[in-house]
Amino acid sequence: MRQFFPVIAALSLLAILAGCEPPPEQTEPLIRPVRYERVVVGGDRERRIFSGVTRAALEADLSFKVPGNVTSISVDVGDSVAKGQVVARLDPTDYEVALRQAEAGLERARAQLRNARSNFERTRELYENRNVSKSELDNARANAESAEAQVRADAQRLEAARLQLSYTRLVSPEQCTVAEQYVEENQNITAGQGIVQVNCGDCAEVAVDVPGAFIGRVQADSDVRVKVTALGDQFFRGVVAEIGVAAGARSTYPVTVQVRDDCTDMRSGMAADVELILPATGIQGISVPFIAVGEDSEGNFVYVLIPVNDETWRAEKRRVTIAGAPAAAGIQLTSGLEEGELIATAGIRRLTEGQLLTLLAE
Repeated sequence: MRQFFPVIAALSLLAILAGCEPPPEQTEPLIRPVRYERVVVGGDRERRIFSGVTRAALEADLSFKVPGNVTSISVDVGDSVAKGQVVARLDPTDYEVALRQAEAGLERARAQLRNARSNFERTRELYENRNVSKSELDNARANAESAEAQVRADAQRLEAARLQLSYTRLVSPEQCTVAEQYVEENQNITAGQGIVQVNCGDCAEVAVDVPGAFIGRVQADSDVRVKVTALGDQFFRGVVAEIGVAAGARSTYPVTVQVRDDCTDMRSGMAADVELILPATGIQGISVPFIAVGEDSEGNFVYVLIPVNDETWRAEKRRVTIAGAPAAAGIQLTSGLEEGELIATAGIRRLTEGQLLTLLAE
């Protein structure tokens, strides 16, 4: 019996040590974001929300038309500048010298023109008295005409020199706000190099990327609602101003929305959601995007989003029945969904039954 005592003691010690180990930590469940859409019945107008970003009605990089050394920049980022206000200056010395040279050249050309005209008049009188030949008269006339052409050319050089000098002053094209400054004083710049960026216009625009499945239903001049994330729950009225005809890098089409309400607090670069009212598709029943429908060994399915609380949703795998061939507007369903339900529209292969989710913009 004695040989069993050490074994029993060792087992007892292991049991005590195991009881002293801390309980395993409880990990928070992973909550992933998901894109979604609300189920609507075909034949009715459809309300869609697309993400975008605000931008100034006119964004421009102001630059000098001539190279030189920047002697002064009279604005700072955030300053409001009036139309015609001087923003920056170049050292005008070289251009002032060129202007004086052009003025002197024009004076010389005018003096030569006076001499050539006087010589032509004398030669013509002599020719009338048959004291010079016809060729001498022709030469005098040609010299006078050449002097006139030289005056015109030098006058144009003078005007060009004046323009070059005026280009050493950079002015604002409109009532604008300085958004960015690219160079510093005493820096040498080339013609066309950006000096400052300005945002102009009474109100910001919203640039929206619309998928190809919906771009054909977006109508110009249609009313929209805009919500800027940084400005809280306030909605702004807007109108569709431009609709792109070519897809961008993300296979979406650019749509420009002009804001109609007071947008004093809007700044370029703010995230915004644009709510569009799309006309009916002509398809009766429920139609969902292609990417929302999955397929497994049991058939077709979608993930319906069930609310858990104000911020969290749960994925529910729902069997659906499709009808006919897919159309441009999506896949038509005959059963499985009800109007108003939310469904996941991206990454359904990575979703699982009961997974917790948060919602991204439609």
